[in-house]
Amino acid sequence: MKPKNESGHPGGSGTSRRSFLKGMGIVAGAAAVLPGVGESRARAQSEEESSPDVDFTGSGERQITLKINGAPMSVTVEPRTTLLDALREKLHITGAKEVCDRGSCGCCSVLLDGKAITSCMMLAVDAVDREIMTVEGIAEDPRYENLVEAFCEYDGAQCGYCIPGFVVRSAELLAEIPNPSRDEIREGLAGNICRCGTYTKIFESVSGAVTKGGLK
Repeated sequence: MKPKNESGHPGGSGTSRRSFLKGMGIVAGAAAVLPGVGESRARAQSEEESSPDVDFTGSGERQITLKINGAPMSVTVEPRTTLLDALREKLHITGAKEVCDRGSCGCCSVLLDGKAITSCMMLAVDAVDREIMTVEGIAEDPRYENLVEAFCEYDGAQCGYCIPGFVVRSAELLAEIPNPSRDEIREGLAGNICRCGTYTKIFESVSGAVTKGGLK
């Protein structure tokens, strides 16, 4: 007959409940006496509670102010609210489109401090104190007049759904490269997807904006 282990089951190689709990007790005790473990954990918790730079997000709504197209706008959001949802659902600024909701298509692009970002991948609370410009702001800003007119003149819009994102990305591109080559235009707009497949017209629109004088 096979010998029984501490658990009462045949076989000598099994782990008993008693030995398992005993091992856990040893591990817990070792962790408690390791130099600095308890102190460092308590210190980290104390610093987190006292530091004014820590953003305690929580789950409730809070009011924030976003600077959008040059104007401060107050909006009530949850910490998890994306900048895209704040724009579309809270402030009814709907130029940025929600499509993939994972930063892959570029339809929700806006300018943040002059750089194009996908607003579906940014929290609204992280955009506080930043300069946000949507396609609506670009359309009203005289600096981008040639760009907007070129998209109309060269028929870059097509169905128009993805075009706000392309206009935003084009604005960033022309600010960085005033006279881009065709390859530079393709590369600069590579993060945006056109569901109509009308890339040729879009590239021509950007080139047309340069012919008109580019950004003012």
